[in-house]
Amino acid sequence: MTRQILLDPLLGWPLIWAVAALAVVITALALWRGLAGWWLRGLAGAALLAALLNPSLQTEDREALSDIVLLAVDRSASQTLGTREDQTTGAAEALAARIEARPNTELRRIEIGDGAGDAGTQAMTALAEALAQEPLARVAGMILVSDGHVHDLAAAPALPAPLHLIETGESSDWDRRLMVENAPAFAILGEPVTLSLMIEDSGASPAGAATAPLEISVDGAAPLRYEITIGRRFEVPIVLEHGGRNVLHFRVPAAEGELTDRNNEAVIQINGVRDRLRVLLVSGEPHPGERTWRNLLKSDSSVDLVHFTILRPPEKQDGVPVDELSLIAFPTRELFLDKIDDFDLIIFDRYQRRGILPAIYLDNVSAYVENGGAVLVAAGPDFASADSLYRSPLARILPGAPTARVIEAPFLPRISETGQRHPVTEGLSRADPPQWGRWFRHVEVVSEAGDVVMTGAEDRPLLILNRVGEGRVALLASDHAWLWNRGFEGGGPQLELLRRLSHWMMKEPELEEEALWAEATGQQMRIIRRSLGDDVGVATVTSPSGEEIEIPLEEVGPGRFEALYDGPQIGLYRITEGAHEAVIGLGPAAPREFEATIATGAILQPLIDSASGGVRRVEDGVPALRDVRPGRPAAGRGWIGLTPREAYVTADVTQHPLFPAWAMLLLASGFIIAAWLREGRR
Repeated sequence: MTRQILLDPLLGWPLIWAVAALAVVITALALWRGLAGWWLRGLAGAALLAALLNPSLQTEDREALSDIVLLAVDRSASQTLGTREDQTTGAAEALAARIEARPNTELRRIEIGDGAGDAGTQAMTALAEALAQEPLARVAGMILVSDGHVHDLAAAPALPAPLHLIETGESSDWDRRLMVENAPAFAILGEPVTLSLMIEDSGASPAGAATAPLEISVDGAAPLRYEITIGRRFEVPIVLEHGGRNVLHFRVPAAEGELTDRNNEAVIQINGVRDRLRVLLVSGEPHPGERTWRNLLKSDSSVDLVHFTILRPPEKQDGVPVDELSLIAFPTRELFLDKIDDFDLIIFDRYQRRGILPAIYLDNVSAYVENGGAVLVAAGPDFASADSLYRSPLARILPGAPTARVIEAPFLPRISETGQRHPVTEGLSRADPPQWGRWFRHVEVVSEAGDVVMTGAEDRPLLILNRVGEGRVALLASDHAWLWNRGFEGGGPQLELLRRLSHWMMKEPELEEEALWAEATGQQMRIIRRSLGDDVGVATVTSPSGEEIEIPLEEVGPGRFEALYDGPQIGLYRITEGAHEAVIGLGPAAPREFEATIATGAILQPLIDSASGGVRRVEDGVPALRDVRPGRPAAGRGWIGLTPREAYVTADVTQHPLFPAWAMLLLASGFIIAAWLREGRR
């Protein structure tokens, strides 16, 4: 219970001061004139002022409120390293017991986990949210049990009381990590791209360790091992070998005694793009489809096209002197011997043997394919003739043999059952029959190798794809594809078909018919397996911690099998299915929690100093708790301080007038009459 005097003036303060001044002047004047009742006049003025001030006695019945102490416990991933988890649990339990044992004190415990995504430790955000739920006038202190690595320092709230850090970790801790800088998202195939890497040791690292091994793997292949100087930035030139996504995996093997190897890896995904696609188009004769092939290829700015059309075959004899012809001689030796390896794709469009290309040149084209090149044969009636390319050294790589029959009748090109699963033709048409235009010529061929992905007249093979050695071959058994480009009967997807066909022949990973890959969205991955078969095996996912999980794949479309998997950890996952293997990173390979692993109080020190708190290490013992006055240093050797707030809530308030106005006016009148009587007797 507390008491205090309150004033509730009957007049405004300016008038009160004016009345007080007048009373003082009257009293002083009476004293100066030597009047005997001057002091009675002063008492009358004081009584009048007391009446005007209207004082009262307020009595409050107060109930004391307990102090609140916030204990924030960091349970993020970095707190699982070494002995920190046990240290954290032990220190938190000891502090909680001491806080609860204090009189008039309440404990608020906050558990802090990993932030969403790769946000790291959001300790300040958690502290701000906790303070927002408590009356600040009751908060006596805040204690954070952590390794000191917080990643939201900018979100630190205004601190109403001392903040202390109880730092986990050992003074003997050390760690090694791999850092990769300036990794591009795209790179041109065949051109080197330079990555900057550095291996860094921190903490109490062992003396004498000058180098460390570095393993580099591309697309899950066997790693190459190098010895790298520790603490020195070095550059690694990388040349991408294929288009599409290239996964580069850098790894430093774990060293004995280091805190963790979670920051010893880096996964870089670089999309390989071709600078230019060099295509050689050889047309055997002018025909309506020739310009269509040319226009389609020229419309793509990434294609360098070399196009030759045989306008004057050697057997043509019309008596015109050669030096008067405005024709360019066909540079056969230069194209098919000297520079054949410069081309990514060779297209023979209605070409037949006329003695222009000797057999040795065509044999060189076969060798070009077997060594990794690509050939597309767009066949016309010439392919069924005696001068067919099939009757040349090129036959050993062609996937189909002509029967010498040419079907001259309208037919609707269709996607075969295999074609529904093959990435070149999959999804070109979902309707049956397809909603596109008809063709009118089909060269009958017998499939000898590869996959028939499209059929034509009489359900005969129309488009056959095959792998030969390191290269690829496609045979289109019709020269009427140009009708689609002209929009005949609504046209058809010729441009898309040619794009996919050329990219498949260039071995783009996204068009491989037997492939395994994964796509990440946050912490969830979509595992995708493409196959020409009717069924695939179970996918095995290996997590960053080494745990293996088997996941069945379900067919979601022709030749496409998928499964969703939520990765419990941030890091590198390896996926295998049969002989196929893929790697994918969920979040960075080295999460933010593991970028810096050595415990430190330096990050929070400025904030702690501003609140007069302190940093104490768990390995030195859990500090004792003391009461300190606000503004005083709240940490010392072996102890940390809390500031009792002495907060209260008022249960009841009563007021009683000290001097009733009427009584004070009556008293003032009495003093005035007494002064008059005393001065009158003189």
